[in-house]
Amino acid sequence: MGHLIDIFLHLDKYLKVVLETYGAWTYLLLSVIVFCETGLVVTPFLPGDSLLFAAGAFAHLGSLSLPILIVSLVAAAILGDTVNYWVGHYLGTRLVGMKILGFRLIKPEHLATTHEFFEKYGGKTIVLARFVPIVRTLAPFVAGMGSMSYRKFMSYNVIGGVVWVVVCTVAGYWFGNLPLVRDNFSLVVLAIIFLSILPAVWEIWKARTVRKRLAERPVAKALDAE
Repeated sequence: MGHLIDIFLHLDKYLKVVLETYGAWTYLLLSVIVFCETGLVVTPFLPGDSLLFAAGAFAHLGSLSLPILIVSLVAAAILGDTVNYWVGHYLGTRLVGMKILGFRLIKPEHLATTHEFFEKYGGKTIVLARFVPIVRTLAPFVAGMGSMSYRKFMSYNVIGGVVWVVVCTVAGYWFGNLPLVRDNFSLVVLAIIFLSILPAVWEIWKARTVRKRLAERPVAKALDAE
């Protein structure tokens, strides 16, 4: 776990080593990570927004081609969500209750948060969830379990995949090599993570507040009746 956190906080250094070691194969490696983070419901811990930002920064330096980077990562993001949708469609109910070594594959609270997004935003959740860690991984899975038809899902999937990759990589391309950002990359990564999880935290807080109010209503009515 410590090594994983170190990779998160120093993506720029690790990505530089990968580029120097594997060259053009880096496109494939980045695509595989994006595919797994969006397509495998058990790997929501992989880097997403911060990885795209770091890749965009290296594209600015000429180490990667921005057009090739965007095309390959968009394809990986769309394919990942598509696979996740069908996994949810065919295996969703079984995986939700499944445990390995005593640990649930899918945490109930993460699933509940994703349902809250669907209740509020409907199909747009597939687009908006691209920018929210964990929800990004679970949204297509929940959609496949019955929340959305495949045709409708694919339209949002394509839009979301394109917008997410373009916004994050272009942001890295333009801002990733500013001295302030480059010299404090770990803090920038933490800021990206913090800002990206805010919507999920907000939805959880609102959902709990609403449930608390609903639970208190019968008590209030009973007191008024007396």
